[in-house]
Order: sequence, then C-alpha cells, then structure tokens
Amino acid sequence: MSTLKLDTPLQYLKGVGPKLGTLLAKRDLRSVGDLLHVFPRGYEDRRAMRSIRSLVPNQTVSLKAQVVRVRSIPLGRTRRKIWEIVLKDETGQISCKYFRSPYRGYFERFEPHQTVRVVGKVILYRNNLEFHHPDIHPINVSEEAEKDELIPLYTEIEGLSQNKFQKLIQAALQLTEIEDSLPEEIRKKSELISLKQALQEIHNPPLEHAEKILKWRSPAQIRLIFEELFWVELNLALKKSGHQLEKALPVKAKLSRKGELLSRLPFELTQAQIRAYEEIKTDLAKPHPMHRLVQGDVGSGKTLVALLSALEAADAGFQTALMAPTEILAEQHYRNAVKLMEPLGIQVRLLVGSLKTKERNQILEDLISGEAQICVGTHALIQKDVEFQRLGLTIVDEQHRFGVQQRNLLKSKAVSPHFLVMTATPIPRTLAMTVYGDLDVSVINEMPKGRQPIVTRKAFESKRSLVTGFVKEQLQKGRQAYVVCPLVEESEAMELKNAQDEYLRIQKEFPEYKVGLLHGKMKTADKDEIMRAFRDNQIQILVSTTVIEVGVDVPNANIMVIEQAERFGLSQLHQLRGRVGRGEHKSFCILMLGYALSEEGRQRAEIMEQTTDGFKISEADLEMRGPGEFLGTRQSGLPGFRLANLVRDLDLLQKARKAAFDWVSKDPSLQKIESHGLKEHLDRQLENWVG
Repeated sequence: MSTLKLDTPLQYLKGVGPKLGTLLAKRDLRSVGDLLHVFPRGYEDRRAMRSIRSLVPNQTVSLKAQVVRVRSIPLGRTRRKIWEIVLKDETGQISCKYFRSPYRGYFERFEPHQTVRVVGKVILYRNNLEFHHPDIHPINVSEEAEKDELIPLYTEIEGLSQNKFQKLIQAALQLTEIEDSLPEEIRKKSELISLKQALQEIHNPPLEHAEKILKWRSPAQIRLIFEELFWVELNLALKKSGHQLEKALPVKAKLSRKGELLSRLPFELTQAQIRAYEEIKTDLAKPHPMHRLVQGDVGSGKTLVALLSALEAADAGFQTALMAPTEILAEQHYRNAVKLMEPLGIQVRLLVGSLKTKERNQILEDLISGEAQICVGTHALIQKDVEFQRLGLTIVDEQHRFGVQQRNLLKSKAVSPHFLVMTATPIPRTLAMTVYGDLDVSVINEMPKGRQPIVTRKAFESKRSLVTGFVKEQLQKGRQAYVVCPLVEESEAMELKNAQDEYLRIQKEFPEYKVGLLHGKMKTADKDEIMRAFRDNQIQILVSTTVIEVGVDVPNANIMVIEQAERFGLSQLHQLRGRVGRGEHKSFCILMLGYALSEEGRQRAEIMEQTTDGFKISEADLEMRGPGEFLGTRQSGLPGFRLANLVRDLDLLQKARKAAFDWVSKDPSLQKIESHGLKEHLDRQLENWVG
C-alpha cells in the first residue's frame, strides 16, 4: 500500500537513516520525488557483451574482464598525471585511461586479478583501441548472472554503492503514491504515458523496449523528456504572454536621419544588418514593447544595428540607454556613438562608476531634462537616482554577463520601454528556442566585406620555440599579442598553466617588450587601466585569463596564443579568437595543447582550424558539451536537464513548445481551474531552478 508522496522527506523512506540522509542531502536529494527523478544516465546492455578481441572503434560496449594493473603516468615536468587501468580477458588486453579522477579514492578500489565490468565507448587513440573514462565496477560473478539484460547505470555517489542506491529507488517506487503533473488533455494530445508508469519503466526498463531505450525513445523517456522541456516552454510562454499584455508607446519617427548617418559610413551595411534593423524598426512601431535578441558573430556589426535603433528612437523623440558589462566596453560604444550621432545633433553621454561626482551629477541632469538622447553605461545606469525624461529603448550588450534582476532594473527606468539584447555568442536555433523563447530573434550571419579570416593553428609543447619565434617576428613588425591561460594562480587540484607564472615567464622571454597581466580577481579600475594601456600600445603582450573573452577592440593586436587550449569549450575558444582580427593586419590564433590531450580536445582544436563561422562552432560545441555546460545554467536561467538533450530531442522540444504556448493562449495567467495543478508544478520547478 502507498504510504508516501513525492514531496515526502527522504528520512521517511525505509533504509534511509540520518547518515545516509545527510549524504543524499549533499546531492540535493531531500524528498522521495528527488530520488525518483535521479534517472539512469545510461543502460548497460548485457545483450551487447563483447570480448576484447571483438572490439571496434566508436561502439559503446559492455564486457567482463580482470584487472592487470592500476597506475598513474606523470606528464612531462608538470604535476599532472593520467590514470590507467589495464584489463584483460581470454582474448586480449585493453587500456582504460582517465585524464581526471572521478573522485578521491576511485582508483584505490581496484587491484590485480579482480573481476570487473567495464562499460564505455571504444576509442581509436594513436592507433590503439582504448576506453576513455569508462564505467568500471567490481562484480560478483555469481550474483551478476541473475540480473536482467538491461541494467540502469546511475551517477556514482561516493559512499553509496550502486546496489544500495537501486534498492532505495525500488522501495520508493513501491511505497509512493504518484500523482500526475501534466493535465490529461496534454497527455492525450501528445500521446504520453502517465508519470507513474514512466518512473516505473525508467528505473525498471522493459526488455521489449530495449532498442528504443538505447536510442532514448522509449515511452518512459519520451514522457519524462517532454515534461522537462514543457516546464521551460510554459515559463517562456507566460513571459511572452506578459510582454504582449504590456502597453508601450509606439516609436514612430517624426523625421528620419538614417540616410544621413549611412551616407557618412565608409562601407555599406550587409544584408543581414539591414534585415535585423528592419525587424527592430517594425517592433518599435507596435503598441506593446519589443523584446528582441540580436545575435551575431564577433565583428558582424551588431553595435551599428543597435545605434541605428537608437537613432530611430531619437527621431521619434525618445531616449535610449545602452548597458555594457565593463567600463572599457562602454567607452568603446560611447566613442562609436559620439562619432556617428553627434554630427546629426544627437547628444550622447557616458555614465560609468569611475566618474567624479560633479560630472555624474551633470549627466543625471541631462538625462532628466531630456538634453541627452543616448546614454551609454555600465551597471551605473541602474542606480536608483538615474532617471530619464522619456526613455523608450533599452539595449543590453553581452546580456549573458548580466543577471535577470539587473536587466529588469534597467527596464524599470521607464514604463514598458522597448528592450533589445545583443550577444556575440552565436546560439544554435534549438538552444535559442529554449533559453530565449520569450524573445524574438534576429540573426546577423554575414561578415562585413574585406574582413580577413583569422589563421588558426594548433601546436604542441615540442613546437614551443617555433611559436615563440613567430610571436617575436610579429612584435618586431609593431604588432601586439594576447596570451590566455586557464587559471589565475597555481592550483594543486588542477595543475594547469596559470596567468601569474606565465606572466613571469614571458617577461623573461621577451625582455625588450612591455608585458601586462589581467585577471578576474583584479579590481575593475585596475583591469580597465591595463586594457587602456594595451589598447594604446603601452603594453605589447597581454597575459590574461578569459576575462578578455568579451572586451575592447585593439586593432593592432593580431596574435592570440591560448595555453592548454584543450581545457576550453569551443564557443569560448571562438570568443577568445575574436579578440584579434579587428584591424587591417593578418591575424593568427595559436592553440597550445597540453600533454594530457583527450580525443575530444583534439577534435575541438581541429574544428577551430577548419572554420571561423561562429554558428557552425556553436552547433558543434552544443553537440560535444550539452546545453547546460554550453551556456552555464545559472547565467542563462536554463535548468540543468536530467534527461533532455537539445540536439537529440529537437522534435520533443517543438512538441512541448507547441503544447505550452497553446495552453497559455487559452489561459494567459493560468487562472482557470484546469491550470491550477500546472501552476503549482511550475512554481515548484522555478524554485528548483533558482535554488
């Protein structure tokens, strides 16, 4: 008989004592529902068992073997090491390599002659078949023979065996009353099984669904993936519905100075820029506020489109606020705005934290009087005492650098202003639909004519002297260079190159040049001072962490050296590369690869060599890393999905999106009786995402 509910604390589940309860709580498992929603990260298909001799590359397999040896292999002069477990069966031997330890004590569990099961993908690495980061667990041969052919694999919790964890799951399934979270109407229309059946089958996979399960398309998986995506889309549908219910003052130009501005440009707009501008102009004329995202590659001309939009607002008698994440980036936008707007009689102001009180007070007066039509700034724009006479358009640059609260504070400076956000991180369509589903999206996917592609090459430590020689050649021509490192200071836990040590090394290696150091732990004023010195060529080599990923234009800097490039994601590498190639000089990006190079690290470097198209790179990055890691779930507001994969599950995403938007079109505030359960579940989901 069911005695528990999904929200029952885990301490009431048989087998969970105080010690285990504390261990589970550290993993955010506090209720029975939390436990049941720890889904298998995969399944071991015992029907696909192999011998070592029969292995071929790119197959995910399960095999039983004996441990030959466990050892750590030092990497050169660094303190880093690779762990290796060598296994054998009656047909041969195979090496299992780990470039990082899953957790402390992981390798101490294994000893020679022990029987283990290994589950993983077979990799062809330097002409040898290997496993990289496979699942290995000791087995009792007599017990194992009694298990089903499809075994759920859960993420390991240190201090809790897979066997014990599976028993807790089974006890929870037997004792819990599971109410459905989705209305019957949605389940029927979308052909979904009940939540109770889905949870039962995800943890006890029926053999008749084996092929579908391994492809993530069993009825249970479809139901649970759909639901994960549905809550995200329902939240976005409600947001979008809220935007459309707001009233805004239509921005309709009384005069147009666009032609005069364009005539001053030394180049023509690309078709993609024109298209984005026309979409914005159409939105501005509507009676409800625009909520639009402009995404385009580094250097594709987003800022010019934003300034054209600000001109449209000025011509209609409205003010514009443009917020950037750093003072130096705000200064850059300000200089561009002054150059383009002041010849047209439009007054531009810069509001940043480092202003003296007298200057700041004058700018505040100009904003409230309406004398200043465009104000570019940092977080200083959202201070309480900043007021506008007639703010009609708010623009946020590199919006992922700002929290939701900061964006909302900017919008609160007026009654329902039009809202435009820009990002130089190209986001694949599937992700944009999920993260920015409440925004309309404009894409600038064309580069201005004459922009040279950046030459990208990978290099290993053995070629270090050649790289140093090449950098010296470029510096002798008067150019400048960035050197990017993964860490600020040395860490024993992660023995990566660090910016402080690299700074000292480069000072010795390039004594005739001025070397600067920039990292996120520095004060904002110090960071800005270093960037200004680099921009003005007072510094020739800038050693930095990824703090320069979004930054100021330095047209004279044409070399980007990225140390231990295998440690960075593709999109981050692309953003860093975009710091060069801003001027007339041919530019280069050198990816320095470390000793412990995984196959995935090698693939990323090769993709970077092959293309400079940010959209192609973002698609590849999303496929390789998954959406949560791709964007950073906290920054984006995107929940960490348990089952859903936005590359694999595009069809379910579209289905969930349609179901959510259809429901909200009938009940925009979820006030009807049939929506009450949905509202409760959504509120709970939002708490989980934030918490």
